[in-house]
Amino acid sequence: MTSSKLAPPDLAASSTPTLKPRTGAEFIEEVSHDGRQVFIDGELVTDISRHPAFKGALRTIAAQYDLTADRANRALLTFPSPETASPVSRIWELPRNHADLVARRTALSRLSEVSLGLMGRSPEHVASFFTGFACAPDIFARGGAQYAKNILRAHARLRDHHRFVTYTIVPPQIDRSKPAHQQVPPDLYAGVVKERDDGIVVKGAQMLGTGTVFSDFVHLSTIHPLREGDENYAISVLVPCNAPGVKIYSRRSYAAAANSVFDYPLASRFDETDSLVVYDNVLVPWEDVFVYRNIELCRAQWFETPAHVLGNFQAQIRFCTKLRFLLGLAKRVTDMNGSSTHVAGQMGQLATYAAAYEGLIYGAEQNCTVTPNGYAIPGKQEIYANMNLQSEIYPKMLDLFRELCGGGLIQLPSSAADFTSPQTQEDIERYIRSPDYSAQQRVKLLKLAWDLVGSEFAGRHELYEKFYAGAPFIVRQHMLRNYDFNRAGALVDYALAGYNLAGAIEPAAAR
Repeated sequence: MTSSKLAPPDLAASSTPTLKPRTGAEFIEEVSHDGRQVFIDGELVTDISRHPAFKGALRTIAAQYDLTADRANRALLTFPSPETASPVSRIWELPRNHADLVARRTALSRLSEVSLGLMGRSPEHVASFFTGFACAPDIFARGGAQYAKNILRAHARLRDHHRFVTYTIVPPQIDRSKPAHQQVPPDLYAGVVKERDDGIVVKGAQMLGTGTVFSDFVHLSTIHPLREGDENYAISVLVPCNAPGVKIYSRRSYAAAANSVFDYPLASRFDETDSLVVYDNVLVPWEDVFVYRNIELCRAQWFETPAHVLGNFQAQIRFCTKLRFLLGLAKRVTDMNGSSTHVAGQMGQLATYAAAYEGLIYGAEQNCTVTPNGYAIPGKQEIYANMNLQSEIYPKMLDLFRELCGGGLIQLPSSAADFTSPQTQEDIERYIRSPDYSAQQRVKLLKLAWDLVGSEFAGRHELYEKFYAGAPFIVRQHMLRNYDFNRAGALVDYALAGYNLAGAIEPAAAR
């Protein structure tokens, strides 16, 4: 890494890897006091661990680190580092066979439960992309042997030092009618502005830096198609979040707007935030460059390596946990309201969506293939089918859940203070209750439901699940490219060969 005093000290090329998993306390200390520039509400945040916008989500991510560090979870969540033999998170493991994918899915599922599946860019997400990169260093070698070495080195360092990586791979929505190099000025999108002996200098902005406020590193690249002339933006690099010139502009915080955890139990703890990341003449050492001014390779890193499949495999496992949480909450609400027998159809429909989605995860795992490099990747057809289903079923499931809850979600006490005020407590406890639930228990459950389906936090999640993988028409194209039309077409050929003007042909002859 760079010699800057702000760079994470244990990631210097000559440093010794940590021999035990990173704890939550270590994570909080390291990312809260490393000099990163995080801005919100027009102010620079000097300590994210104390700021109301960030402290809840930071503690949730720390809980993931503690879960992995716990010796009781060693077999489930870690594997021996190939270089040090020390336990490292399974999120970095390169799968070799079906059993490895099963172990990966089981670990990812457990990790996602810490945030109820509500954190889409927690540490295991971009780690899955880097794992996919490391499965195909030969793709990066097309640009030069050094880039293949760089990606393998980066994967190993991130793995052995238990780092958290997010990414910014989408340009700002300034003028989508023009390619990157025709923007005015041309350094609006993040790209190379200077080449030096010790690295490249990057200037411009990129989004969506979901979770970047909390991460150690940000992967800067682009997944959007680039055109001739866009070479300066066709890069793939790794940047410390506290590198000089990196500025992280967080969107409005739902956590900071929450008046209490009781009233906003999800927003207060799981708002990972989204950020515009500005790269203001940031120096990236050559060793942290994986693609350099190469439009073809900038695209290939996603779709010719297992990265896009492994990254979305993780995202779907996470989303499955979220659906499971939604189903559990819907069942609890209908049981409380005494309406279970009357809403069996709606509940059955919710369960059908969730089960179908989960089934495709198992199908992708079962229908895995092995790459020429010897790594197992989940079935692409199932992965891309699920990506399309995700954006379609989540709004429908939210609407079904709202119907199940009815007006109870609207008529709730203004805040937790209504339970402690002598002026309001008696009426609240008398009129807002259910036969087997006290007023406080009922309100607690419905406030949880509101934060999942009706709050500003919930609105962001509905939009996130619709667009996290890209615009729906792009995701459909992924499905089109990966569906097995050859097998489908063979059935058409068989059908056509089975008859002629004279009538039916014997099945054996038709074959």
